[in-house]
Amino acid sequence: MRRTFLTMTAMAAMTAGWLMAGGFWLELGNPEASAEARKANAVFTVRALGCHDPAAAKVTATAIGIVNGQRKTLPIELTKMSQPGTYAVAQQWPKEGKWVIQLVGRNDEQFTNTLVTAGPQGVDRLHAKADMNAFGSQDIEAMLR
Repeated sequence: MRRTFLTMTAMAAMTAGWLMAGGFWLELGNPEASAEARKANAVFTVRALGCHDPAAAKVTATAIGIVNGQRKTLPIELTKMSQPGTYAVAQQWPKEGKWVIQLVGRNDEQFTNTLVTAGPQGVDRLHAKADMNAFGSQDIEAMLR
């Protein structure tokens, strides 16, 4: 009985390790921690992480917002930084209104995305939402409220 329990525990630990090893996600960072990001006038940084080649990851960003009652969608240009898979994100959306920045990462068949809000008080990295499944328009609408 004890031997079976130990075997099952070891197998569960190995399976958990395999599942974690296949992860792919985007990490948001403080631009003040990087001279390179500060030079790019970044309001935050984004880094592709997981068991893959970060330099091969493709990251895109879009700002979706409401300004004076009107919906706006703007593509965001990311500035590559020297660390592979790391980008500086400068503010390219108006300071007024409420915004959701949608970050999408792809690496071969791996996918991840992150939503982060921005407004007159800046970017709220602490309440960002991340998932390996695509967010729907209802998720973005909820964050704009």
